[in-house]
Amino acid sequence: MVTGDYAAAWGARLARPEFIAAYPITPQTLIIEHLAEFIESGELDAEMMRVESEHSALSAVIAAEAAGVRTYTATSSQGLALMHEPLFIPGPLHLPLVMSVVNRTVGAPLGIWVEHNDTMPQRDTGWMQVYVEDAQEALDMVLQGYRLAEDPEIELPIMVCMDAFLVSHTFESVDLPSSEAVDRFLPRYRPAHAFLDPDRPMAINPAAPPEYIQEVRWETDARMRRALETAGGVDAAFRERFGRSYGGLFETYRLEGADVALVTLGTVTATAREAVDRLRKAGERVGLLKLRFFRPFPAEALARALAHVRAVGVFDRSVSYGSGGPTFLETRSALFEVRPPVLGFIGGLGGRDVTLDDLLLMARTTLGAADDPGQSGAIHWLGTRGVVVP
Repeated sequence: MVTGDYAAAWGARLARPEFIAAYPITPQTLIIEHLAEFIESGELDAEMMRVESEHSALSAVIAAEAAGVRTYTATSSQGLALMHEPLFIPGPLHLPLVMSVVNRTVGAPLGIWVEHNDTMPQRDTGWMQVYVEDAQEALDMVLQGYRLAEDPEIELPIMVCMDAFLVSHTFESVDLPSSEAVDRFLPRYRPAHAFLDPDRPMAINPAAPPEYIQEVRWETDARMRRALETAGGVDAAFRERFGRSYGGLFETYRLEGADVALVTLGTVTATAREAVDRLRKAGERVGLLKLRFFRPFPAEALARALAHVRAVGVFDRSVSYGSGGPTFLETRSALFEVRPPVLGFIGGLGGRDVTLDDLLLMARTTLGAADDPGQSGAIHWLGTRGVVVP
């Protein structure tokens, strides 16, 4: 029985990073504290650098990764916002960093509870993003994240995003794999580019004129697209080794024969499954798609999976002001060709509870849209005082 923060730290320990840097911020701090304990006890052979800010933490792991070693860091909320400048660096430099991000409210107003408005604004910095549902997935996706990120055809950084407190501080029964088992799944890091090698001198991240920058952007985009093809294979290899699978880019639940589908990210998925079960028992043909990877966004695969439904309801724990939720916007774009009505639902901001009644209301509203395409594009705020969901 461990917390999600401990599970993430255990996953990082098993990956054997040689360099760790991070700055404390609730509710991420325990991840790094646990790793410090592993180093002190001799369970992990790594250097931990104490830095003065999250900006410095990411800058330090970028430099260490460029030197050719596997690294790890973690952050949350305002800490991720402070990292915004160096977030753009590792993707174009082919540095496969892994960073656990405990999703937390960003100010103002100040809050320490879960929402996804910290990571969603970073979706275009060149990082892959995967959102986990529980502590076991938080551990497993650190391991899968390294294998995916370090693939020579990808070499992109990845954020493993986990909901504050609902995952980070909740005790759950978690399988903690052995180092020997993980070593067979995740070999020691062999960087394709040993940048800081005196025998192979090179300039790292020099200034570049317009004749080169656009091609760098194209290559980063191409690597992100290749990750769409690789994520499923990494998950399959993980299943073969450990007996657990998460479906790759997304996971479906009772979607076969469904008239409408709910799309969720993170911990709200568990409540959505209960809503689907109750509605199915009542004769309503409702299914669920748990979206795991937001970057790269699996637009084509998602369109195939939802091509048969008559309406889609998308839940966001974040908001793109004036436009709806980011997941809603991406899903609606992905489903443009198959054209089912797509509705957006925003809730759980600032850590507010998302109840079973909220998800039942979301499902029933989506069922209503199946017979009324004019509702497509509607944005509904669940559990918001003074706001009524029709």
